[in-house]
Amino acid sequence: MQTLPQCTKNSIVHFENMSDAMAILHKLQTGLDVNVKFTGVRVFEYTPECIVFDLLDIPLYHGWLVDPQIADIVKAVGNCSYNQLVEKIICCKQSDNSELVSEGFVAEQFLNNTATQLTYHGLCELTSAVQEGELCVFFRNNHFSTMTKYKGQLYLLVTDQGFLTEEKVVWESLHNVDGDGNFCDSEFHLRPPSDPETVYRGQQDQIDQDYLMALSLQQEQQSQEINWEQIPEGISDLELAKKLQEEEDRRASQYYQEQEQAVAAAAQVQQVQGAVSPASGKHSGSNERKRKEPREREKEKEKEKNSCVIL
Repeated sequence: MQTLPQCTKNSIVHFENMSDAMAILHKLQTGLDVNVKFTGVRVFEYTPECIVFDLLDIPLYHGWLVDPQIADIVKAVGNCSYNQLVEKIICCKQSDNSELVSEGFVAEQFLNNTATQLTYHGLCELTSAVQEGELCVFFRNNHFSTMTKYKGQLYLLVTDQGFLTEEKVVWESLHNVDGDGNFCDSEFHLRPPSDPETVYRGQQDQIDQDYLMALSLQQEQQSQEINWEQIPEGISDLELAKKLQEEEDRRASQYYQEQEQAVAAAAQVQQVQGAVSPASGKHSGSNERKRKEPREREKEKEKEKNSCVIL
């Protein structure tokens, strides 16, 4: 490979990186595993998972840094990655050397005290490193979040399903390590106070949807267990495929019917709550008829008195 031209070497390296990235793309469904180092906001142990970000030119950041002014923690952590530091702590605890035991204790205290995986020193370094308007990925607590910087302030894209019905919640400010940032809309304006009725209705709809989904999954699991027991031995692959397809169609039809029934029930409840009871009107009408009946009887009696009877 040393005799190949530089452009050919670069092509080979790019092809190898592309192959490695393609091999781990399926992990995007369950999550990538990256290993941070505590010395810089863009310092990670280079693993195949990091190749995806490099090939797509997506900046990857974290904020779990050691404060360089605390000498004992700097010494205990050193240049270790997270996995290496955990192994070091285990080894130090088992050591007979008191200095190593103390160093392991300091490292363990650092991990416990920074369980949020974000330090104030790391937050300051993040604010300085991220460019204005840059779109990047922020790694924290085994989660990847979209991050940007607007007017010197860091913001994380809100993806929590609990805010699905909150139209004006798009970004959350990242200004402390406790995770209680301010919610903003798409223009980075602070979100106005939410209407309690709207929030409750959205939460109730989400609860109903989750319940229906859980019920559907439970029924699906039960039906699968029953159907597998009912499959006769010696069935051909084609017959098995047809049977599974029919079962899948039946479950899908049942799920949609349940959805329609739930929507219809909710609409019926709203109509009942919003309707005005007509009982009072009927009652008043019956009283009016009762008041009219005695008058009509008197008129009939007067007619009988004034009428002449010819014999």
